[in-house]
Amino acid sequence: MTPERAALLDRLTRAGGRGVLRFITCGSVDDGKSTLIGRLLYDSKLLFEDQIATLERDSKKHGTAGENEIDFALLLDGLEAEREQGITIDVAYRFFSTEKRKFIVADTPGHEQYTRNMATGASTADLAIILVDARKGVLTQTRRHTWIADMMGIRHAVLAVNKMDLAGHLRARFHEIVSDYLRVAEALGFDTITPIPISARYGDNIFQRSDNMAWHDGPTLMEHLESVDTDAAEALDHPFRMPVQWVNRPDADFRGFSGSIAGGRIAPGDEIAAAQSGKTAKIARIVTADGDLDSAGAGQAVTLVLDREIDIARGDMLADAKARPAVSGQFAAEILWMAEEEMLPGRTYLLKAGGQVTPVSVTTLKHKLNVNTFEREPGVSLQLNEIGVCNLSTARAIAFDPYAELRETGAFILIDRFTHQTVAAGMIAFSLRRASNVHAQAMDVTKARRSELKGQKPAILWFTGLSGAGKSTIANLVEQKLAAIGRHTYSLDGDNVRHGLNRDLGFTDVDRVENIRRIGEVAKLFVDAGLIVTCSFISPFRAERMMVREMAEPGEFIEVFVDAPLEACMARDPKGLYRKAKAGEIKNFTGFDSPYEAPEAPDLHLKTADITAEAAAEEVIEQLIKRGVIG
Repeated sequence: MTPERAALLDRLTRAGGRGVLRFITCGSVDDGKSTLIGRLLYDSKLLFEDQIATLERDSKKHGTAGENEIDFALLLDGLEAEREQGITIDVAYRFFSTEKRKFIVADTPGHEQYTRNMATGASTADLAIILVDARKGVLTQTRRHTWIADMMGIRHAVLAVNKMDLAGHLRARFHEIVSDYLRVAEALGFDTITPIPISARYGDNIFQRSDNMAWHDGPTLMEHLESVDTDAAEALDHPFRMPVQWVNRPDADFRGFSGSIAGGRIAPGDEIAAAQSGKTAKIARIVTADGDLDSAGAGQAVTLVLDREIDIARGDMLADAKARPAVSGQFAAEILWMAEEEMLPGRTYLLKAGGQVTPVSVTTLKHKLNVNTFEREPGVSLQLNEIGVCNLSTARAIAFDPYAELRETGAFILIDRFTHQTVAAGMIAFSLRRASNVHAQAMDVTKARRSELKGQKPAILWFTGLSGAGKSTIANLVEQKLAAIGRHTYSLDGDNVRHGLNRDLGFTDVDRVENIRRIGEVAKLFVDAGLIVTCSFISPFRAERMMVREMAEPGEFIEVFVDAPLEACMARDPKGLYRKAKAGEIKNFTGFDSPYEAPEAPDLHLKTADITAEAAAEEVIEQLIKRGVIG
């Protein structure tokens, strides 16, 4: 190790008496975010000689600061695409320190389409530096980033009015911008808002006070960052919370529960509870790699050993036995949608909160939040970068605290079940009261007993395919064959239910999702009655067919793909729907101007262009016999 690197390592080890400060820089495009962070790294003497040499060379090739000047933004804009375009297109994290504190900073994109990247950086930050170009003043994107920083739980904001050198270092211009910004931000939930006039390019009011702005009597940016209090104390004052990340069983004599403490403190002898089950035990040991501890608090990674065996698994939450979190399967939350494909109420996603993972659906989009005007707006779905207040319903109850009380246990993400991509970030507001007031009523006559009386196993025969493929025809023949041998059935057909149960629904993607959700619930009731129910629905989306499958018990849902080429369906066109769609008389028609997601692994694949409806029905009956649904 070179003496230079050894000295730097020693300094980083010694730095900081106030804990690590995580902060984010955000603002509109070209407000100087990357330049500011580059200046912080440079002035904090954390760059090696080879890095400085590379920076100087790159500044001559790609820089925008001027001839023979260092372009500090290039320290962060590492991707060639960013350097060539002069923009930041991803979140860049950097670590630096002073004698008083350590810092982790996230530089986020300024473009509106990268709002999700900004939210990602804000999710773990203690402070937000909102940059404003002194020439442009407060912009729409300034308002957007301020709102999102507040929504993500950041309690401290710095209004850094940058490029004061290009505004003549005018005090009046600075105060004009501060006044405009405070009208935007004062109504939000920040504990502190600190305005500072700066020039990131020349280092004015970054580490050193600027002679050009002697009228500024507040702190420099670094003075403020070194002294600001974080929310770590609030997390320590919260009741104990620890999501279980791992059940540690190296041998038969040791069983511990490992995780990072999200809130509160713990010591041997304290009583804790498994939040979901309510079962309690006392802490016997707090184990770490460096030995047992007498106590531990928020932010520490530990393994807890209990004084008695209780059922705890990965994803459970350990909590103060006298101050437990909410445990509910229904709650209200703010959601930032981060996917190109729109959010559809009723569609199932995966919710991940800490170690907890469960299927979830948005039951209601109550309203959207316009981050440009701070107003509520109606809506039926969320598009990329939109924010909405929603009610959600999970397949099983999860443990949580409201996000405003404890970020670590109130945050979640939504994951697409097929692509496994993160599609949304969410912040839980509160549990829905109706979730705790409604309980399942146990009935003495069970599904098994009803099935026994009918001499059959219940099942859902789900016929999916394009309009005109033959779904209803085949389902009708199957039901006739079942009735002929004395089986108990019921038929649900796409056209029929829209005359009653679903008469209020149209054919938008949102309505199609709700249509199938309702049918799935009805089919589940028929299965509970011991019936074999045929369901004939285009059901164009895989996610909703998967949702219905998961409503049933294993083996009860049989997906029958009634597969006919679009050309064959259009040639048949028994209801004249394709003709109307082609003439523009019907919108959102599946297979024509609305997509159909064909099953990837159906339980039964019927190619109706090659076989008759009668032969297809016989294949279904054979499948039922093979599965033991009928004898």
